[in-house]
Amino acid sequence: MRYLIGAGGVFLLVNVLFAGRLAGRKIRSPAPKAEQMRREFAISMRTTLIFALSGAASVMAAKFGLMDTYYSAGERGWAYFAFTLITLIVAHDAWFYWTHRLIHHPRLFRRIHRTHHKSHNPSPWTAYSFDVGEAVINAAYLPLILFLMPTSVQAIILFLLHMIIRNAMGHCGYELFPSRRDGRPLFDWMTTVTHHDLHHAQAGWNYGLYFTWWDRLIGTEHPLYHEKFAAAVRKPLDGAAVAALGREAAKVIA
Repeated sequence: MRYLIGAGGVFLLVNVLFAGRLAGRKIRSPAPKAEQMRREFAISMRTTLIFALSGAASVMAAKFGLMDTYYSAGERGWAYFAFTLITLIVAHDAWFYWTHRLIHHPRLFRRIHRTHHKSHNPSPWTAYSFDVGEAVINAAYLPLILFLMPTSVQAIILFLLHMIIRNAMGHCGYELFPSRRDGRPLFDWMTTVTHHDLHHAQAGWNYGLYFTWWDRLIGTEHPLYHEKFAAAVRKPLDGAAVAALGREAAKVIA
């Protein structure tokens, strides 16, 4: 369900309804072909099944007391709620970076990660287009961290929504993030659409999911990233389009 809401919502808003107004932010000129998107959707259905099995296993583990999940967001204080949500996101970025690096090893890439990179020019539907092995690796993160950290159901839901929306945005092909006057990202510690698009264009760079920290620390950020980002934001976003996009996105999430 969250795949349909996240990937479908981003595709409808960015790639269909507002594609004209966002044309100046298109990173690469050709749009992904319909055949590619149908393939991505079909493969993603398999991934959602694997994620659902992981979720069901987590529910059963919580039922038998193996995980400490609770249903009132403020039960342990709102500061702890914020801590758990931030930890889920930051730890997931680290998990993603290092497992992503691992499956780019030549011995693993063809077996575990090749399907995702068949989408050389990605679309929002690429978000969950994984080989079985990659889907299992991604599905393993949440149960593992829930074994370690008591977490409210509300924090888990917000984390999952954030995950699919950021994932779908990162594959949409339009630079949606704001820039400074010098053309650099306004929030340079966050991965932009251009950041991940470069990974699909030239595998071997830009492994991060939400943040640029690991790529910069390890030296795997594409050397032309800021130049490519500046080119992608050469035309300012239409203010009316941004406002309308925000309103429509709120409706989709609601």
